[in-house]
Amino acid sequence: MKVRVSALLGAAALVLAAAACGSPAESGGTAPPRAALGTTLQQVRDAGVLRVGTEGTYRPFSYHEDGAGGLTGYDVEVVTAVTDKLGVESQFEETQWDAIFAGLEAGRFDVIANQVTINDERKAKYEFSDPYTVSRGVIVTRADNTDIASFADLKGKTTAQSLTSNWYQLAKDSGARVEAVEGWAQSVSLLEQGRVDATINDKLTYLDYQATNRNADIKIASETEETSEAALAFRKGSTDLVEAVNQALDELRADGTLARISKKYFGEDVSS
Repeated sequence: MKVRVSALLGAAALVLAAAACGSPAESGGTAPPRAALGTTLQQVRDAGVLRVGTEGTYRPFSYHEDGAGGLTGYDVEVVTAVTDKLGVESQFEETQWDAIFAGLEAGRFDVIANQVTINDERKAKYEFSDPYTVSRGVIVTRADNTDIASFADLKGKTTAQSLTSNWYQLAKDSGARVEAVEGWAQSVSLLEQGRVDATINDKLTYLDYQATNRNADIKIASETEETSEAALAFRKGSTDLVEAVNQALDELRADGTLARISKKYFGEDVSS
């Protein structure tokens, strides 16, 4: 799962400032634009659609099957189930990650469904639904490895890590020697060859890989206590819409829909 921060918040601030310049009186008494106020539940119901920003290139969360088929993925199915509960349609607007928050702030869409990780910086700028994805960091070893059962056991061992990932720092903090790699696929290859002892990555990455490859030669040896949570992101002021979405998520969790979608893509329930 990617951990990313928008690079266009400055440009988005200019968009918001421009949107705020006109008052209701200056515009003939019309209501301020959605971008300034967020989106209300009534606006969504009146329009009959929830406009959803997503990448469309982020497998298995939001992507096109075989590159050209219809939009699908874990996030796509979750938000579609939510809009079914709300009694409206999902209208997906595909955009690059670097522009996705600016698009939300400018009112191009009402919500982002793209594995947006909740953190304090984002909570100060946006409203979030309840999490619909919960993950942990995991140590992955060969299936026959009996030496590593905790992060403390990584001391003096060799792990394969991308030097630009947060997992690299966790490996170093755990006392491991790090073999630099370009990504997950190379990490697994070195692990299978016995050239490294382990790799640390996001559990969703491991589960997605195993859902496709069924690799019995590797296993999860340990997990972090800390979790990473992803949720739907809205503009500030979308409070009643967020409340309705949370009610829908509660119902989907209770009736097993979220678990079913999770197991389809990851082999287990990652929704809570």
